[in-house]
Amino acid sequence: MNFSLYIAKRYLFSKSSNNAINIISSIATLGVIGGSLALLLVLSVFSGLKSFSGQFLKATDPDIRIEAVHGKSFFYTDSLAKIIEGTTAVLAHSKTIEERAYFNYNKKELIAYVKGVDSNYTQVVKMDTLIYMGHWISFDQQSAVVGNGIARKLSLGILNYGEPLQIYVPKPGKKYSTLLKNTFNRIHAQPLGVYSISQEFDNKYVYIPLDLCQELLNYQSNQIRSIDLKTTKEGTAQAIASLKKALGDRFKVSSQEELNAVFYKILNTEKLVAYLIFTLVLVLAVFNVIGSIIMMILDKKRNLKTLYNLGASVREIKQIFVLQGFLMTLLGLVIGTSLGMLLIALQNKFQWFMITETIAYPIELKGPNLLLVWGTISVLGYAAAKIASSRISKALVV
Repeated sequence: MNFSLYIAKRYLFSKSSNNAINIISSIATLGVIGGSLALLLVLSVFSGLKSFSGQFLKATDPDIRIEAVHGKSFFYTDSLAKIIEGTTAVLAHSKTIEERAYFNYNKKELIAYVKGVDSNYTQVVKMDTLIYMGHWISFDQQSAVVGNGIARKLSLGILNYGEPLQIYVPKPGKKYSTLLKNTFNRIHAQPLGVYSISQEFDNKYVYIPLDLCQELLNYQSNQIRSIDLKTTKEGTAQAIASLKKALGDRFKVSSQEELNAVFYKILNTEKLVAYLIFTLVLVLAVFNVIGSIIMMILDKKRNLKTLYNLGASVREIKQIFVLQGFLMTLLGLVIGTSLGMLLIALQNKFQWFMITETIAYPIELKGPNLLLVWGTISVLGYAAAKIASSRISKALVV
């Protein structure tokens, strides 16, 4: 066994005759345990939130979206259809229109978004599975599905055929008039269902058939705003590359992550800030390791002189305390991350902490987070041990 490693292990696990040094070493180890536990839990919480939010995004956003680069709308031509249908990884596609609109129901008013979708939409985005009251829109009538927040604000019920939902959008190029019919296009729609996803989404969209939305906006029968695509899990990146090459510069092809770039950017920024804050806490905890090693050096001064006289070099003696500090850090790291993994498993099984009465606080253990914790604390621990061992000089051991 390596000489320095053997002595370092003896110093690490044997008690010092000075009780104060034992207490300082215990505090240093507890600091590393607490720091590694906290860092792993924080990173795992952010991973859990990302996966939790991603489930909702997958339920509301397509794998790929095609939009016009210039202008708000474009025409769905036969050549465009052939390109999409000829892309191997594409399982289904749907034509959609989205526009900000004014809603009126039983003398209550609201501004939100109207979204026109065709009959293929639920093959691309499983919105029909998120309806908790009523059912999905009927394409052979003027129907609508509204968000839970919109339904509450308008006091809107389903299957109430006495009062339809009125939807208005401004007529392009028309000046303001006190008469709505002169300034706005209007349609009526019968609410058939209410969906519930998240507070933001529930207050944003009203879904109606595509042809009804085209009528509202004075669009032609093949004029749309976007095409949403469902792809295989493995083929999304390949499909995006193929579509970008085939469609050229006229169309913008976006992945689900790109559609929600702001959300992911905010989440990643918050995770980075939390990591830096807890790393700073770990740096402070590592100072205890430095103090513990320095105290140990002073306590073992007579032993070090003996080792030097027996032939150990100053470099080897320094290496003893570098290894001792590093092993102390690794011991705290192993215990801290083990406790963290145990707590994550217990939270996922028993759901001790809840966001709401039915939704447990999301937390997810991921390999990259574990490696990041190990890497950060290992580097800090090794640096602390090197700093502490630099106090050893030839004058100290002679």
